[in-house]
Amino acid sequence: MPDARIAVHPEARIDRIEPEVHGHFSEHLGRCIYDGIWHDETVDSEGFREDVVDLLDDLDLPVLRWPGGCFADDYHWEDGVGEDRPRRRNLFWAQGREEIPEEPNTFGTDEFLELCERIDTEPYLALNVGSGDPQEATDWVEYCNYDGDTELANRRRENGHEDPYGVKYWGIGNENWGCGGQMSPEQYAREYRRFATYVGTMDNLMVEEDHELIAVGYERHEWNRRYLEEVGESAWGVEFPLDHLTLHHYYGRDMSVAEADEDKYDKFLAEALEMERHIERIAGAIDAVATTRDIGVIIDEWGGWHVEATADSGLEQPGTVLDALSAAAVLDIFNDHADVMTMANIAQTVNVLQCLVETDGDDAFARPTYHVFDLYAPHKGNEAVRTSIDAPTRALDDGELPLVGASASVDEDGGVYVTATNLDCRERHTVEIDLGSVAAETVDAQTLFDGQEPDAEVDADNAGEFEPDDLDVSVSDGTLTADLGPATVAGISIQ
Repeated sequence: MPDARIAVHPEARIDRIEPEVHGHFSEHLGRCIYDGIWHDETVDSEGFREDVVDLLDDLDLPVLRWPGGCFADDYHWEDGVGEDRPRRRNLFWAQGREEIPEEPNTFGTDEFLELCERIDTEPYLALNVGSGDPQEATDWVEYCNYDGDTELANRRRENGHEDPYGVKYWGIGNENWGCGGQMSPEQYAREYRRFATYVGTMDNLMVEEDHELIAVGYERHEWNRRYLEEVGESAWGVEFPLDHLTLHHYYGRDMSVAEADEDKYDKFLAEALEMERHIERIAGAIDAVATTRDIGVIIDEWGGWHVEATADSGLEQPGTVLDALSAAAVLDIFNDHADVMTMANIAQTVNVLQCLVETDGDDAFARPTYHVFDLYAPHKGNEAVRTSIDAPTRALDDGELPLVGASASVDEDGGVYVTATNLDCRERHTVEIDLGSVAAETVDAQTLFDGQEPDAEVDADNAGEFEPDDLDVSVSDGTLTADLGPATVAGISIQ
């Protein structure tokens, strides 16, 4: 007997699900770059880990953010191009398992952009506002994107790339309320406008494509309102010189999945679901202040961050089913807010925090979260539609946890894709899905993690156990019924 019901409303369109909402983030931190994407810090230009590149290529990443993170606001891009590259301190992070706070600059701009070309993803570069200046930022844009006869464009050619890279996304700083300079919103707004004046002017004469400028927001939402009010005050130029406003949302900072009980699982998932409130509040600030400008919301760092992930560990933590379940819940939220979401970047791509790929010696393997992104891939580019969910909840100390979640989208041929999550780590739930006017002629369904414990951890030997299985779905009069095991995720395609 169904105890949860999902009604899909295919006529109630929200907006296009931008593929960039499935974006990723890589920083010079721990083993993300060196021993993750790149073999080590001494090899030549053929140093990509092909096993990692293949896994990322198979996932069809839409966008990849680099070089940080806190590292971005202490990074000087010219250190990482050409042949003679200086070894610098890494002010914020130790790198590798040797925990050395130094940056060899073996992996720099051209290596990152070559990676993006290899896996056919859009690059997103974060400019140094905290310790850099507008000249350095504008020079980086010129190096990457100008096709003329200047010293910087010719330097790019000498370094092996004749044509401009065409980098579209430029972040003006990172966490400038914190590690990016501990700025007030007004101070950052003034710095932002100064940088944007020069970087944005490149669009007028020097490059063919329009750059999209990304400003830093904050999880403490009063900061966003004050920033927008200040950045909009100008006697000259675009009133709101930004295309997107970001924030970061990590959850689970006080727990170890391995040591947690079911009550803590519930609390962790409820923290993940707070993403919806943050999206609504930052979008509300944009609507209230920047009424003359269409500004998108980006969550360019998000995911589970647990007690094992410390600076000393290179922010490494086990990859678990519970983390992957939280990612599914967040991706459903992104779908439901497709009208404001323009990008998101889970932290991080390889080996760090809630990464999708892990390396161990000569082995590289997909984590459970990788399979969630793969299962949700059919949503990319579809039109998100409204869903109504009637499901049991569990009372928590400061709220409640809905035990079933879902989102749905419609493709250009009228096919429907539904993702459903059983956020109950204790019990199975039978879910009834009402498709409205859609005829379910062909149904294909898969499930993740059925039979796995929430604290199950991936390693090189068991990685295959986390891949999807077929899910039995019954169909009757336009209604689907599926039995979802505890802590599982389902993807259902209806044609």
